[in-house]
Amino acid sequence: MKIFKIWIIIFIMILFEYNYVSAITIKEEEKLSKEVMKVVFNRFELIRDPSIVNYVEGIGDKILSTLPPQPFVYQFYVIKEPVYNAFATPAGHIFINSGIIQAMDSEEQLAGILAHEIAHVVCRHISQKIERDKKINLATLAGVAAGVLLGSKGSGAASNALTIGSVAAGASMTLAYSREDEMQADTLGISYLSKAGYSPKGLLTILKKMRDKQWFGPKEIPTYLMTHPAIEDRIAYISSCNELNRKYPKISSYDFDIANIRLCALYEDENGAMQRFKAKILNTPYDFLSNYGYALILARNGNRKDAVSYLKKALEKRAFDPFVLSDLGRLYFVDGKYKEALTVLENSMNIGQSNPETDFYLARTQMETGNYSEAIDTFNRLIDKEKDYSKAYYFLGDIYGKQGNTPFAHYYLGIYYYMQPNQRLALFHLSHALKGMTDSEKKQKINEMLKEIEVPPGHPLRPQ
Repeated sequence: MKIFKIWIIIFIMILFEYNYVSAITIKEEEKLSKEVMKVVFNRFELIRDPSIVNYVEGIGDKILSTLPPQPFVYQFYVIKEPVYNAFATPAGHIFINSGIIQAMDSEEQLAGILAHEIAHVVCRHISQKIERDKKINLATLAGVAAGVLLGSKGSGAASNALTIGSVAAGASMTLAYSREDEMQADTLGISYLSKAGYSPKGLLTILKKMRDKQWFGPKEIPTYLMTHPAIEDRIAYISSCNELNRKYPKISSYDFDIANIRLCALYEDENGAMQRFKAKILNTPYDFLSNYGYALILARNGNRKDAVSYLKKALEKRAFDPFVLSDLGRLYFVDGKYKEALTVLENSMNIGQSNPETDFYLARTQMETGNYSEAIDTFNRLIDKEKDYSKAYYFLGDIYGKQGNTPFAHYYLGIYYYMQPNQRLALFHLSHALKGMTDSEKKQKINEMLKEIEVPPGHPLRPQ
């Protein structure tokens, strides 16, 4: 058995070396990735809740810290989809559906899936299959790649390669993950997990959950099993790996539980979430998570008065919980209770327990009470920590507009629309910001963004 495993590892290492020899260049892969991302963004809604996204990114970064320097900057996204799926595009973009996270019981299971997807990127499994002389344009190839990664949930043309010709159909077959790809990604993924302090048991458990779900019928087969083949072989291989027998540090369930509660209460089907948390509050009326989750779904349903009551019950169990304080401050803000909102949000900041949402609603409250300079400081502190928090840029633009600082107003609104992405409005605001901007750093950033925007013919900022 040991000799067999050694030969498997040697074979995988040979494949790994071959990937780098035969793959398209890094630059070509990045171009392909941009096109794949367009397909994904057009098809799916992303969850942008920083409490959830930052948690997933944190696990991904912990795994990446065990790797040697990478040619790509890895980014992690959560898709609002009940379907079980996770996939990695070329050039280091890792996507995971909210549905598969909600099916998990622990951080180890989430880490297992992320490590596997990271391994696909490291091995360049998609890019290494693409021949440089492939007679198919980049956009079509990207659509086919997205269709392979997304299974039946891809875009129309992407999920049915026959609609875009025999060449694309051949590409679809070529780009699909093989059993060897999956074995290689599992082998490397398990190594990454172990080095990061995660047991491979998490990956094994979630794979078994997805395997078991397929017995309910063809419609219930998770997309993940279609895009990641050889599930039985993978389970058998992971079950036999030595890393399962190691001792690993105990991981607190708090961060995972909070992320899962927020996913269910704020992004699951509203009626289903309401029924789930009603049952939880009846069965465990004094439980912190039950009260917090029920408060979130009540607020989502418009019942903010009762939501505040249940948030206060949650605080009886965890008096300084940053997520509960942030949501309590948010509800006070929405109800126009600015004094109460300021008290709660400032207290959260003072005890060092703030999160991005705390900063955001504190700044919004400062705006509404006319404290523009304080609001600007708070928004800037927020984007220093969270550069992708797009709403902060919008309200900074709003503040500067109210103050009559037109170049800065256009500048921040331009960034906001650039991030959406809305090229037409981004171009409008950035071009107006450039006319009156005297800050050299901001002018440089404007020019950098304009280079990424498809400026229409005849526009004065179109490159000659």
